Amino acid sequence: MRLREKSVAVLAIAVLGLTGCGGGNPAPAQTADFKKEASGALSAWAFDNADDVGNARMKYAADQLPDVKITMDQTPFDAQKFTTRAASGDLPDVVQMDRAFVATYAAQGLIKPLDGCFKAHGMDPGKQFYPAVTQQVTYQDKVWAVPQFYQPAAIILNQKVLESAGVTATDIDTSDKTKLLDAVVKASKTDGGNPSTLGFDPVAAGQPELWILGQGGRLMDDKGAPALDDAANTAALTFLKQIYDAQGGYAKAKSFSDSFDTFGKQNQFVKNQVGAQVDAQWYVNVLAPYSQSLSLSAVPFKGKDGKPFTVAGGTSFVIPANAKNPDAACAWMTALVTDDAWQAAGEARAQKIASTPGGINTGLFTGSPSADQLIRDKFVKPSGNAGFDETIKTYYDVLPAGKSLGASPAGQTIKTELNNAVASALLGTKTPNQALSDAQAAAKRAFDQAGS
Repeated sequence: MRLREKSVAVLAIAVLGLTGCGGGNPAPAQTADFKKEASGALSAWAFDNADDVGNARMKYAADQLPDVKITMDQTPFDAQKFTTRAASGDLPDVVQMDRAFVATYAAQGLIKPLDGCFKAHGMDPGKQFYPAVTQQVTYQDKVWAVPQFYQPAAIILNQKVLESAGVTATDIDTSDKTKLLDAVVKASKTDGGNPSTLGFDPVAAGQPELWILGQGGRLMDDKGAPALDDAANTAALTFLKQIYDAQGGYAKAKSFSDSFDTFGKQNQFVKNQVGAQVDAQWYVNVLAPYSQSLSLSAVPFKGKDGKPFTVAGGTSFVIPANAKNPDAACAWMTALVTDDAWQAAGEARAQKIASTPGGINTGLFTGSPSADQLIRDKFVKPSGNAGFDETIKTYYDVLPAGKSLGASPAGQTIKTELNNAVASALLGTKTPNQALSDAQAAAKRAFDQAGS
């Protein structure tokens, strides 16, 4: 278990597997009582690929619960498997999942509300986590999950490429369409009609919510109903298409970016294949081993209003409605996200970095303001590379700017349909307006079914 964010692609039918005919859905649970004392057996699922951070936190939590015997299922979360296991009453006590699923399962009555859990352990989710993080797991005025991690996005700059093209950091401004498109054209290069350098890689397939919300659009209304056909969404998607069209079109740009050695020694920054790229904070760790040979810096992604902007997606822990040991589940989940648990993780990461030649501590982005500050103060020190330090600082600076993706019973379907709309519009198989209208119709069907 790395206890990190996962990108989960699923069909809408998997998310809504327990909706439909035959008696409808159970109503969301109204209350759930928890005791602070915990003992007995605890089973947990979807904690795959443990790393130093995850192992340190799990050890800390286990040490706090000597009377609890923890059994881990380290296979990845799967939405269809979740609904199948729920139907058979075979779910464990704790499940880790993307926060986009939480409101869906809350609406179906498949998970417990956790207000009582937080109260039992003296934890106020409104203070423990960033507001945007808590908002995504809040549905019908109740909190349904214990959130963890928050990977903000920003724009990493390859100064070698930009400077040679006469482009400055201030030109990479997502709030100024004219300035940005001009910079994209200047910094882009082609070879035989195909891109050889992307002046700016928007990473549309991985960051569509960032572009939509940042340009003043919305995924859903205040009741969780999809709003993918909002006029501001069409304007945002049109702008995104203009960025790709200025670099040879989405098909060619995507094919080129798919060839990047993203995690390797010949990554796109080392090979000068990008001038600027939208990246989540974790990617700074990938680039750290090459920091001395790179000339990097970063600027925030800016919203339509010109202010720094990011979105606060991530993973979370939930307790299934029929959990056998909810008290132990509550105690374990909350122990994993305390400042002490994150400090243990920070120490483990620092030890690992200390044994890595040229290692740089870029921090941990936890979903908790106090934990983030603790780790930054104690472990994130100047690296000797001003540009790289500026990159790390930029990600810390944008943390307070995070906006919630929203909570909806059709949350994952909204996310899936948005991705489909973005691909169709950028490839030119549909206009942005038609792509979003079709996505809205599909998401609305899922939303209506979820509430039936």
